[in-house]
Amino acid sequence: MAEPERRRRRPAVNCLRSKEAICAYENFSSQSLRPWAAEGSTIALAPARKSEESQTAMSSGQASSASSRSVGSTYQPASSRASLTGKLTPTQQGSAWDVEAMQEKIRELEKQLSELAHNRSPPVEFPAKPRGSNIETFSSTLSGNVHVLHETSFPSISRSVTQKTRLFGQSHWVNGATSGDIFGILETLDSRNREGMLHASSNVVKCKTLARIIKSQRAPSWPTTSCTSLPSKEVTDKLLDCYLRTTERVYRVLHIPTLKKDYDALWVAGSEPDPGFLIQLKLVLAIGAATHDEKFSLRNSAIHWVYEGNAWLSDLDLKQKLLNIQSLQTNILFLLAREATGISEESIWIHAGTLVRTAMHMGLHRDPALLPTRSNFASEMRRRIWNTILEIALQSSIMSGGPPLLSLGDFDTKPPGNIDDDQLTVDDPTPKPETDYTDISVALALRKMFPVRLAITKFLNDLGSNGTYEETLRLDEEFRTSFKVLGRTLQGSGSCMRTAVPRFELRVVELIMYRYLIALHLPFFSLSLRRTSYAFSRKVAVETSLKIWCAAFPSSSVMANQPASETRSLDQDDVTRLTICGSGLFRIITTQASFVVAAELRTQLQEEGGLGPVPLRADLLAIMEEAPSRALQTIEVGETNIKGYLIMALIATQIKGLIRSAEKEELAGMLVNTLEEAGATCLSILETKAAEATVNNGFDQLPSGTPPQRMEDWDFMVSDTQFDFVNLMEPSNWMFSAEST
Repeated sequence: MAEPERRRRRPAVNCLRSKEAICAYENFSSQSLRPWAAEGSTIALAPARKSEESQTAMSSGQASSASSRSVGSTYQPASSRASLTGKLTPTQQGSAWDVEAMQEKIRELEKQLSELAHNRSPPVEFPAKPRGSNIETFSSTLSGNVHVLHETSFPSISRSVTQKTRLFGQSHWVNGATSGDIFGILETLDSRNREGMLHASSNVVKCKTLARIIKSQRAPSWPTTSCTSLPSKEVTDKLLDCYLRTTERVYRVLHIPTLKKDYDALWVAGSEPDPGFLIQLKLVLAIGAATHDEKFSLRNSAIHWVYEGNAWLSDLDLKQKLLNIQSLQTNILFLLAREATGISEESIWIHAGTLVRTAMHMGLHRDPALLPTRSNFASEMRRRIWNTILEIALQSSIMSGGPPLLSLGDFDTKPPGNIDDDQLTVDDPTPKPETDYTDISVALALRKMFPVRLAITKFLNDLGSNGTYEETLRLDEEFRTSFKVLGRTLQGSGSCMRTAVPRFELRVVELIMYRYLIALHLPFFSLSLRRTSYAFSRKVAVETSLKIWCAAFPSSSVMANQPASETRSLDQDDVTRLTICGSGLFRIITTQASFVVAAELRTQLQEEGGLGPVPLRADLLAIMEEAPSRALQTIEVGETNIKGYLIMALIATQIKGLIRSAEKEELAGMLVNTLEEAGATCLSILETKAAEATVNNGFDQLPSGTPPQRMEDWDFMVSDTQFDFVNLMEPSNWMFSAEST
């Protein structure tokens, strides 16, 4: 009897994916399967059994090259294993034939698909909205391509600004620059005097090159070696005092009596400091260095200390061990030190989110009364640290233009008690009345305003915000009501205490609050310059800008009936030093204020139709006259980014040209000359800074053995390599760092 025809047994397979022309089949591993099919693998095959299936694959436009790559990476044909086994078995020969036949079929399909794709029209896209319908693009030699996304319902309102891979939300300062027509000025310069612009920008290019050199000389080698050396005790004492009288009064991080006790122990002969505390102290010194003097003479040392802190926090072996209160304190100090020294402060919003989640992982978002019993000291410190983390998260959101990603329902931790630090070590201390000034009064004042400030930030930066003017007015009223109560509490507490609330703390609270108020009205400010129905926002923005300028620079001629030069000697206070020497909040808010003032003056000059000279407000003109010199001061004290000064110089020149009714061509020439002169001024300063850094690398306060490493570019991204930090040296990036003046 004839033997029946033998058939190969094929395992049943199930299609796992049928949305595409290429299906993925589950591979049931068994001894009957081909030896080159790895156990548990998936097989991607192009359906080629029937011609109808081939036509379906081609008509759907799916490239079979993906199938080819999948097969090539999933299987190892038996023919390729000959060198290992020496001889192919009959089963392997059959397997090799099958693979070769399948690959030949794939190549045939690829050829047909290629011919079909060559003759067909491009696919039709159906976007939700016509592309570019509400996007305005500016382009110039200096700013590069800048895209401004406008509100659909309010075409004149800037919703966000994009540049390369970064998006800046509505509360970011650059949106205020759009209302001030900064990009329009640069674009006009290019269109009317491009040759002059190219010539004038040569100094800008040289400044950027010098900035790279200076930054590379400041940056220590990585990984930065931590050491126990500190400056002399005299210098260290001063830096510690600078920190305690400024930053720690606003952002409560450390228990001051404990800090002083551990600090005194450092200077005892033979003592070995705790490495964790030493890192905290160096970050404290870095923050204090910003207000140590008006020249930021210890900037290089401060940068080194921040790098040491980053190296400590980046130690993988310690990450699991450092999930404690000391680690949270160090992380907070690290972010504050980065802002004070201007090290990638634009990315603080990113790391503030990590800080919030770390604190939540440790349970700080739950009130200690709801958790296992802790001492009063531990409970109050947890409340204080969580309070500071909330403040950092919110302020970084308003500065970066990113959504806060936080709501009042995400935590139930109560505000800290109104208790002095000395009381925390006492069992069951009694909180003082809120009218009594304590070590935590300012932090509590900020916490009371947290809900309305969070609402404003969400209104500006959340993706689903409708941005109506009615909501703007409602939030304005709520903010003002809370701010009045806050003012009465802080200013009234002085009459009840021997010592009034320090002026520094009052001014800082003012600047923080004004940041939210001006951000709330800026979206409608540009609209208010043309439509009287939004005149309230125009008034609020201008008056708030004046208050900001006076709070940051009390010696300004705006505050006194005498020239600014006669009052400059009085301008040696901590708020002004933080504005000039530091980075972040204080510098950004004064820049925003100057943009608003410039836009107001330009509008007044353009809307007046009289025959005589336009009467302008003297206080606004005083700010415009001072703004360029204030911006130049930041470069003189060590800032390498010159764009803030260039912008303010161009704005001031434009205002002067409008006052004298200069023609457009004449005004364009004035602006080009200003750019050339401002670039030459910055170049002279940076050349001096680079020469000083070459002679002395700036580590005179640091131990030997830690020389700086020259780098082609200087970005603080050692522990953040997954993020593309702002490279200030690229021509099209000069406009966008927080270091804006």
